[in-house]
Amino acid sequence: MQLRTAVLALFSVSLATAGQLLLKAGMARVGYIGGARLNKPLALVMQIATTWQVVLGFALFVASSVFWILVLSRVPLSFAYPFVGLTYVMITLFGKFVLHEQVPHLRWAGLALIICGILVVGRTAPPEPAGADTASRPATTAIAP
Repeated sequence: MQLRTAVLALFSVSLATAGQLLLKAGMARVGYIGGARLNKPLALVMQIATTWQVVLGFALFVASSVFWILVLSRVPLSFAYPFVGLTYVMITLFGKFVLHEQVPHLRWAGLALIICGILVVGRTAPPEPAGADTASRPATTAIAP
């Protein structure tokens, strides 16, 4: 994977992570959605749609999707998709160090496995399609006889 494609993938994953965090913050403001609130669906939808964190969270998901489309135009889905697992890693790290959530040891082990899996998949980088930007590739020089 070219450096530019890797940066696009990481940026897309970062935007998706921020979107998830904003959606959670917005829904914390909206509150628990249960039976009584579901009886008034229009009022509920309006409350959710006018919560700025939810709106911004969705906007970040749209932006993330734009960058993800660029990634998918360059590498196969089976190679790119495991990098979405970084979202889980970022969310857990944010939860632990910013929100001060308790993270059990077994979850840390799971994160380590996710990271190992991403590293293994990353080692199988396929060549990017013809016409791909070659600015980040090292130049090769042919030696004439």
